[in-house]
Parts: sequence; C-alpha cells; structure tokens
Amino acid sequence: LADGDVVLVTSKVVSKSEGQVVAGTREESLPGETARVVARRGPTRIVRTHHGFTLAAGGIDASNVAAGHVVLLPLDPDASARVLRAGLRELTGRNVAVIVTDTAGRPWREGQTDLAVGAAGLRVLEDFTGRQDDYGNDLVITAPAVADELAAAAELAKGKLSARPFAVVRGRADLVLAEDDDGPGAAALVRPEAEDLFGLGSRDAVAAATRRSERDLRGFPTPVDELPTRLAKLVELAGHGYPAVEPGVEHSVVVVRPAGDRTATDRDVALAAGAVAERLAALGWADRLDVDATSTPPGAVLALTITSRT
Repeated sequence: LADGDVVLVTSKVVSKSEGQVVAGTREESLPGETARVVARRGPTRIVRTHHGFTLAAGGIDASNVAAGHVVLLPLDPDASARVLRAGLRELTGRNVAVIVTDTAGRPWREGQTDLAVGAAGLRVLEDFTGRQDDYGNDLVITAPAVADELAAAAELAKGKLSARPFAVVRGRADLVLAEDDDGPGAAALVRPEAEDLFGLGSRDAVAAATRRSERDLRGFPTPVDELPTRLAKLVELAGHGYPAVEPGVEHSVVVVRPAGDRTATDRDVALAAGAVAERLAALGWADRLDVDATSTPPGAVLALTITSRT
C-alpha cells in the first residue's frame, strides 16, 4: 500500500467478520432489516433499511454463505470502515481511505452496480458547485458521488465469482483525507427521507394514499403561498370523470355543486360528490394537506376546507 490509496472491501466479508451471518432465509430476516417498504411485487421487496439504504431484500445476501444461512449488512458500515482504516494504518504506516461496498440495482436501469455503504478517510462527494466549465458556464448542482464511482470501478477488478473481496484504487490521493480525519462516511450520500422524490413504488404510493396513516406519510408539504395554485390543480384532478358535479374553490373553500340542471338530491350527484371528496383526501394527503368537511352553502352538495400541515 501507498499513501493516498483507496482500499475497497465488500460488505460481505465485513459482515462475516462482525458476526452478521444468521441461520434462516431472507424472508425471515427481512423484517428486522426494514425501516419501511418502498415497493413490492410478488415476493420481491424493495425496502429502506435502518441505515437509510434502499435495497432489494434489505441487502440480505444468500450467496457465498453456507446453505440455510444469510448474510446481513454490517450494523454500521461507516464504523467498520473506520476500524479497517485504523488497522491498516497501524499495520502499514500508510494513510489510506477505506470504502465498504455492496451491490444494488438501479430503479431506471437494468443490472446492478457496486456502491459505497461505508467509508472512512475519503471525500465521498466531489462538489463542483460554484466552479465554471470550459465554456464559462456556472456549475450549480454538479457533485459526483466519487465514493460510489470508486466502488463500481473496483468491482471490475474484484468480480463476483473470483473470491477477491478486496481491491486497491491508486491515483486519487486528492480524495484521501488526513490521518486524523475520517470524514463524514458514506452516510453523507444517503438522501434524507424528506428530500426523497421516489420514496414509494407506484402501486405502493396508491395503497399508502388509501390508508393515509402517519406511518405512510411522505411527500413534500405545500408552502402556504403555493396553496391556491396547488389547490386548483387538485380540485381539477378530483373532479375528472365525474360530470354530475362541478367542484371549485370559493373563498378558499372547495365547494362541490351539482352540474347543469341536476340538484343536490340527485343520486348520481351524491355519489359523485362523495367520490370527489375521497379523491381530494387522497390527493391532499400526498401534499400534506388536511381535508375536512365544513358548512355547505345553499345549492351545493358539500364543502371542504383544505389546510396545509406546514
């Protein structure tokens, strides 16, 4: 090893060394590794782990382990990386960075790549914000996740069937931190729940909007100054396909009125009004809006107040 090297090790050997091999199946271990379910299709479960990772089967692995056993992720991959870094420094006298890697799928692309689940002594993000490209354009949100890029590159050397759980990347000493600085770790690459635009699968999002429990609550609160515009859009969506009623916003209240020459006592009007109200409740929940009944004005079927949880 040389100063400035980056040592990459698969999470599986780390887990094995830390006693994270358990008897049983993925299905039996999955509940304990799951913070919440992101998506499900048949027996497949994509979950957010307690680490904040979104992985199929919670990253539980049944390969390269004795039959009837599975390997769980390290409890704290960043802590594991810090221990490895300190040990390598003690053994070799070299200042290196350590990345703990795992394999994950991508929601919009086939196949899998390796990424960093733990890191120590490394700038995991290379932030170019504020710099300019060769054409003088300001870079605003350019921040390569170099820890993930190094993890993916190292997998080409380690391979899946080569029994090589380690790799060394040389040539990016500029990313390696001082000996006494372990850095933020790979945890810095985990997007916070409140900023996650894709926190639920499509089918699961519909189910969550139907349940509307606090455990399911996701989405971004609607700022108060944006509420009128957003409310108009939600009312339009809620009324789509129900010609018997005409929902609209009157003095910040959603009022559902009979359409045309219909009256509030017509059966199809009552059914449509109820459907619109339920749709609004589901749509509003996704925007963290509370939908409540209020006094109904003359000639209307029902009226609803919409308030932001912000």
